[in-house]
This record gives sequence, structure tokens and C-alpha cells, in this order.
Amino acid sequence: MEKRRRSVPQRKYSDSFKRMVVAEYERGILNKDRIQEKYDIGGNSRVLTWCRKFGKLHYPEKGRIGRPMKDRQKQRIKELEKQLADAKLKVLAYEKLITITEQEEGISILKKAQPSDKSACGRTSTQCEHVLPIVRL
Repeated sequence: MEKRRRSVPQRKYSDSFKRMVVAEYERGILNKDRIQEKYDIGGNSRVLTWCRKFGKLHYPEKGRIGRPMKDRQKQRIKELEKQLADAKLKVLAYEKLITITEQEEGISILKKAQPSDKSACGRTSTQCEHVLPIVRL
């Protein structure tokens, strides 16, 4: 005989209740599981779904784990640091690719910069309209 699971009727929660739960979660006193126990909220992702909808913090989409930082500036700095690290790795990969290509093909891909006062168009920076002057503060 096959056991049938009893379906528990879905409970409806008001937006004000959801906002209150999200605010309590974002204060960081209780974790998601404790809040679910306290308010008898079912489901594994219901509180997180509410946080994405009503929360003041940035919540990553599915697949990324972890509670967001409370300070938005610190969170943004962390994101930018990760982007910078990724960009540095990309530059290293391109440099390695250029080096290998130069060795195999016997050509120079990157031109060596010549120390001169002329810009790429051949004019000095004072004659060239597209060169912006350096402003010192």
C-alpha cells in the first residue's frame, strides 16, 4: 500500500506580516530557520522569496548562497573587488595568449610605446582636439 501525503493547505500571509518578518530577518537577530519556527512559516524558501521582494538588502538570485551584508557600501566594495580580480585574471590570460602568439608566429602584436609628446594622430596634445587636458587638483 502506498502512503499518501496529506496536503497542507497553503497559508496566505499579508504584505505587512511579510515585511515585518523580512525586517526581523535583516536585523540579524534570528536566522531564517528560527524565524520560520517562531512564526510557523512553512517552506524552505518562502522567507528568502519575501526578502527578495520586500527587503532593503541585495539578495542574490537562486544558486548563490549566503546572507547579504548589512552595509550596502561594503557589499558594493566586495562586488567591485571581485570584478577587479576577475578582470586581472582576464588581462593575464590575454597577455599570455599574446606572448604565445608572438612566439609561434614570430610577429610583434603589441607596439612598444615611444616616449614622445605626440598623440596617436601625430599632433601634440595642445594641437589635438580629442585629447583632454590633465587637470590637477
